Amino acid sequence: MKIVLCGACGKMGRMVADLAPEAQAEIVCGVDLAPAPAPFPIYPDFSSVTEEADVLIDFSSARFVEERLRFCEEKGLPAVLASTGYTDNDLALIENYSKRVPVFRTGNLSLGINVMQRLAQKAAEALGTAFDAEIIERHHSQKQDAPSGTALMLAKSVNEGFGGGKENVYGRQGAVGARKKSEIGVHAVRGGTIVGEHEVMFAGDDEILTLTHSARSRKVFAAGALKAARFMLGKRPGLYDMDDLLGDLFR
Repeated sequence: MKIVLCGACGKMGRMVADLAPEAQAEIVCGVDLAPAPAPFPIYPDFSSVTEEADVLIDFSSARFVEERLRFCEEKGLPAVLASTGYTDNDLALIENYSKRVPVFRTGNLSLGINVMQRLAQKAAEALGTAFDAEIIERHHSQKQDAPSGTALMLAKSVNEGFGGGKENVYGRQGAVGARKKSEIGVHAVRGGTIVGEHEVMFAGDDEILTLTHSARSRKVFAAGALKAARFMLGKRPGLYDMDDLLGDLFR
């Protein structure tokens, strides 16, 4: 499996490159606005890319998504979008390109988080709206977007488990009054070097159920990206996510 790696010189890009041999993958080249020494060619943009590849993995800024998808369309490559912080316009753009390009996008590439997402939906279905749901996410001080894409993904699954109709409330301040039953609270914590922690709390009368996931290293996200890249080989145009990958792994 030959990979074009975007954001190759960032923390996640370097982690993907380190794990690639274990996944029987080769990084044929990288694209990064700030090229740094690497065991493969690094280009500041796609104009110099001539290497043949099977798939593109993007760990760069979300604001470059159209450039990446345009390159994939031109070269006939599937794309694994591993960035977060996409705007509504970005998401619409991704969906449009997925009609012509196989695109894999998820709020979190950790297999554990995606199992947690399924459990959270099942818990909401079983507990019902007599329970209140709150989501707390914790990340390092340098993370640019809040709440995390994973927290939003979890909130969506919880809402689906409740049957829809809930609304996300992002933090609370001042005289907000009693908590509404229609709320799913979503709270972001930033500090230090926290890789990523997520908690879904279901609070009912006299009992609390909590689901938690803690990423101890960025390695879990890099490994997930490589699994997603292999999953996307030979896929037809469309929008794929971790539900598709998990179904493939556990079928």
